[in-house]
Order: sequence, then structure tokens, then C-alpha cells
Amino acid sequence: MRALIVEDDATIADFVAQGLREAGFAVDVVSDGEAALDRTRQQAYDVAIVDVMLPRRGGLEVIDEMRRRAIHTPVLILSARRSVDDRVKGLQAGGDDYLTKPFAFAELLARVQALVRRATRAPEPASLTVGDLALDLLSRRVTRGGTPIDLQPREFTLLEYLMRNAGRVVSKTMIVSRVWEYNFDPQTNIVDVLVSRLREKIDRPFESRLLHTVRGVGYVLRAEP
Repeated sequence: MRALIVEDDATIADFVAQGLREAGFAVDVVSDGEAALDRTRQQAYDVAIVDVMLPRRGGLEVIDEMRRRAIHTPVLILSARRSVDDRVKGLQAGGDDYLTKPFAFAELLARVQALVRRATRAPEPASLTVGDLALDLLSRRVTRGGTPIDLQPREFTLLEYLMRNAGRVVSKTMIVSRVWEYNFDPQTNIVDVLVSRLREKIDRPFESRLLHTVRGVGYVLRAEP
């Protein structure tokens, strides 16, 4: 991961750069706004840490120009300004987070890591499919081979969980913790009952089975070749 530090205070810049390098980042440091824009045009960064008060171009102007140029690098703003208005201006300029000086490096690192995770996270799919079975997460509509299937809320939750783990065996304990969100009671048959109800709707009326029992282990949703 590569970080850009834009800070004209050499002591702060060196302190942050050393900490980020120890955390596994490759780090570039510049001390003014024009140099920052030059770097962002030449190099892709996973995160940028930008001070507000900078020579040549202010930090907010740098961020605004980055966004105008469609540079989507996550930006953590550093500033001695603590007012709500200042934080709002920073975020409106295109900053992703705002940290006031003085700060603890541990907090800065946690915020930087959160920005990187958020930026690299794969977008949530709008639908799931297994074979000819389709589940629309937005409309909560389920079809198989184009035929609508009406599911109760827990049936839908179970099917979504199975489809997200298609091809992978999930245990009864895993299903209970996901669908009911409480600890598994080995004496209960609620999972068997719910699976049976779901199977009646997504499998029984169709030629091939998708929901399979793995004896002694759990259940798996998969399309047979």
C-alpha cells in the first residue's frame, strides 16, 4: 500500500511517515499543494493525508482539484481547526475523514486503515444466482427458472445465507447464528424444519435439486452438473 503525506511541518511529516512505514506502507512526503497535485497525477495512492494549511495551494484546494480530476484516492484531512464548520468544509471539499491536531498516531493509523478498507471493499452484489435460482436483494424477489417463489422472512434469510455460501457446506450451528442470532441448542430441530420448508419451495416443484443435506455436517446449496 502506498500513502502520500502532504504536510509542511517537517516534524509531523517525519513522525507520520515513520509510523506508516512501520505499519507496512510505502510513503511519499511533499510539503506544498502544488507538489501534492503533481504527485497524484504521476502516482496512484491508496490513501493521502493532507494538511489544511499548506504553501502554494491550501489543502482543501488540493483535495477539490483532485476530485475535479477524478482522482478518487481516499483523503484524511489533518488540521488544527476544530470547529464543526471547518470539518464540514473539509468533507464538502472531497475529504473522506478529518483528524484534528494534536493527534495520537494510533488513531491516525486506525483511520487510514479504515479508509483503505472502505476503498478496496468489493461492491455489494444486487442479486445472487445459483443455477436457475435467482435472489434479488433489493426487491427481495426470488425466482427459479423465471417462476416466482414466495418466501417468508426467515426462509429468505436462510436462502440468502446459503446462496452467499454456494458450494460450501454450512452447519446447523452456523445457520442458527446467522438466521436467529443466538447460541445453538443441540436439542432443537428448528433448522431442520426451516430447511424442509425452504426445500418444499425451491426444490420440490422442479426437476433438479439445489439444496442438499450432508449427513452429520450440515447443508449445501449447489447446482448439480
